[in-house]
Amino acid sequence: MKPFEKLLEDNRKWAKAQVEEDPDFFKRLESLQSPEFLWIGCSDSRVPANQITGTKPGEIFVHRNVANLVVNGDLNMLSVLQYSVEVLKVQHVIVVGHYGCGGIQAAMTNKDFGILNKWLRNIKDVYNKHKAEVDALPTETERLERMTELNVQEQVMNLAKTAIIQRAWREENRPYLHGWVYSLKNGLIKSILEMPPHSKIDPIYQFEGFAE
Repeated sequence: MKPFEKLLEDNRKWAKAQVEEDPDFFKRLESLQSPEFLWIGCSDSRVPANQITGTKPGEIFVHRNVANLVVNGDLNMLSVLQYSVEVLKVQHVIVVGHYGCGGIQAAMTNKDFGILNKWLRNIKDVYNKHKAEVDALPTETERLERMTELNVQEQVMNLAKTAIIQRAWREENRPYLHGWVYSLKNGLIKSILEMPPHSKIDPIYQFEGFAE
């Protein structure tokens, strides 16, 4: 059996098991999607949102990209954000990084990665902003781990700078923004940053009419 054929076979087994355990499982999924959370995570295959949070299909709306970035020109991410906030009415938006992230590691070098350079530039800008703090750490592991945390922090701040979030804060007093980092070593999540609705940001990023 070829690898992709095994995926299809395992899918059939999984679907059958779900129905045997809960005959209405797929009927509920088909009829309604009302997740409370938007998860903006890394594309890394070792960090699946549902498994590491113990949630079921339908409970988390998920967007993933290399190094869990919130880039103001990324129409893919912004479309997901707008849909989840304005249509699905999520209560929480969570940026989730992870220690040992290949994107962070790549961005902290001077290697040429071709088209990926444009994406990694966003992480390099985070490093440049926090260079003194990161460079003061004694080991490469500590520097990379702190960069992972700072990257998550900056992406949460990028969320708060969007009109999508500011409008929802003003009109509906939601969502809460969270920054988390997952550890591949022990499977635990560390909270880095929490921003409730109407959290203060630099006035230059506040859109007219959205500021308190």
